[in-house]
Amino acid sequence: MSRRPTAAILVTGSEILLGRTQDRNSGTLARSLDANGIRVERIVAVDDREEHLRAALADLVDGGYDLIITSGGLGPTHDDRTVSIIADVTGLALQLDEGALAEITAIVTGYAAQRNVPVEQLLPGARKQAMVPVGAHVISPAGTAPGLIVPGATTIVVLPGPPTELAEVWHRALEHAAMRDLLGAQLERRVLRIWSTPESTVARVFDELGGDQHGTETSICATRLEVEVVIRFAPAARAAGTALADGLLDAFGDAVYAEDDLPVEARVVQGLEQRGLTVACAESCTAGMVAARLAAVPGASNVLRGGIVAYANDVKIAQVGVPAATIAEYGAVSAEVALALAEGVREVLQSDLGIGVTGVAGPGGGSDQKPVGLVHVAVVGPHGTRQVLERSFPGDREAVRTNSALTSLHLVRLLLQDERLSLDV
Repeated sequence: MSRRPTAAILVTGSEILLGRTQDRNSGTLARSLDANGIRVERIVAVDDREEHLRAALADLVDGGYDLIITSGGLGPTHDDRTVSIIADVTGLALQLDEGALAEITAIVTGYAAQRNVPVEQLLPGARKQAMVPVGAHVISPAGTAPGLIVPGATTIVVLPGPPTELAEVWHRALEHAAMRDLLGAQLERRVLRIWSTPESTVARVFDELGGDQHGTETSICATRLEVEVVIRFAPAARAAGTALADGLLDAFGDAVYAEDDLPVEARVVQGLEQRGLTVACAESCTAGMVAARLAAVPGASNVLRGGIVAYANDVKIAQVGVPAATIAEYGAVSAEVALALAEGVREVLQSDLGIGVTGVAGPGGGSDQKPVGLVHVAVVGPHGTRQVLERSFPGDREAVRTNSALTSLHLVRLLLQDERLSLDV
């Protein structure tokens, strides 16, 4: 593959290094840069101390990257220093951008009216945010902080820290003429999402197929019970990329459940809607996580009837209709109870499909017969269709619950492949 432009991302904020806030910005930027043919070679997180930010930025400027993107430190207060430090490191003077000042002033005037505070209190901060390095291009803000494109041997794009603001300002920056020559050639790609297959197995087959050659670049990433394979290639290497992807498809068959970026919950909602079916959830150890993932998908109201968090045994019995004798004979964590949960919630909430989940999330509550991490999931549908699965998940409580919810969604996906679900229900 011919040389791709290179980039580094500098994320600022003491709250990130303290673990108080999760960094979402680097992922947003990295995915976008990759899609635009730019290779991310470094991601750096630094706290808000001036000397640390200055050192990190100077190091990246010396690194010879084509592009540096910063996030955060653009606010109106004294400790928002990103722009002034960029000016120092690049040797550029700061100057007032009258257009930016007018735009920010209009925004803060509206804020002041909404909050019933004197606008005069906000004007010094607006002026500070309108100070930009000489020659910089100003990108309209999504909040109050404008973005900047600072041209030079290394182009520096300066973005706000709040993730929604960053995404919007970055989108505007990509469309700016100053970025046109920097963006790499659009790469083609094949995405394979492989469920319930070890990453090592995927890596072995990849090697057996010859690995990356003739201009392909492949990443193999395991996350939450699935392996994502992304094969990138320039148009000239399309034949090699296609051959590699098709070889993996042949090797893993039905384990490849998707060839796009659509998450499994969106795929489930889409599949239910296409078949005119509804679903309901009865959850013990996951306590609503399955329903929440479905509800996060636009259009879920067309297919999701509801859910019952049946944590206690008396709730399983009284609210979902699980027979007390079933719990007494098999225990609350059992395939029989998972199936009874799925069947019961389907009847109680009058849905076409029912999901039942029960397990031992830990860290306590396990036994030799039913250790921490043991989970039973069942999905039932019309015409006697059903999927029942037992799994033992490693990890902490969050990992067990998250993987249980994900497994539940995959069982619904598998059930939707049953041709009988295309019949009238």
